[in-house]
Amino acid sequence: MSASRWLGLATLTVLFATSSLAQEATPVGRWTTIDDETKKPKSVIAIYEENGKLFGKIEKLFLEPNEKPDPVCEKCEGALKNKPIIGMVIMRDLKKDDDEWTGGSILDPKNGKTYKCKIAVEDKGKKLKVRGYIGTPMLGRTQHWVRAEEQQPAQTQQQ
Repeated sequence: MSASRWLGLATLTVLFATSSLAQEATPVGRWTTIDDETKKPKSVIAIYEENGKLFGKIEKLFLEPNEKPDPVCEKCEGALKNKPIIGMVIMRDLKKDDDEWTGGSILDPKNGKTYKCKIAVEDKGKKLKVRGYIGTPMLGRTQHWVRAEEQQPAQTQQQ
């Protein structure tokens, strides 16, 4: 094989590898949230892009047997008060900023509060670092979500 042909093949290989890595690095997809205290799965969030911004909707809740089925956001204010948590858009208006998405907000249905938010994909697309904060990112809390298994149905459900 000639040197120029080998170089062309190597370049194509690098381009395809880079392209697949870039695809893995997107936060778009389904993510399983993990409870900070119990370390058990809490919910599945579907992150999607709309008009260049990212949004996240609760697709599924992992409920304990003693929890009410079809929970509503009792502590939310305004239009979200007493609305079903499953199907609720909790992440809004995140914009790409280098290797993270910033400038948006995230709602915690448990306490009804909305926080500023930034997210970043980690571990070759397998984890999502989600930081909710008030004022400055230094005053906040970080969670790590894991990419949800693709074989789960893409419909809204609860367990």
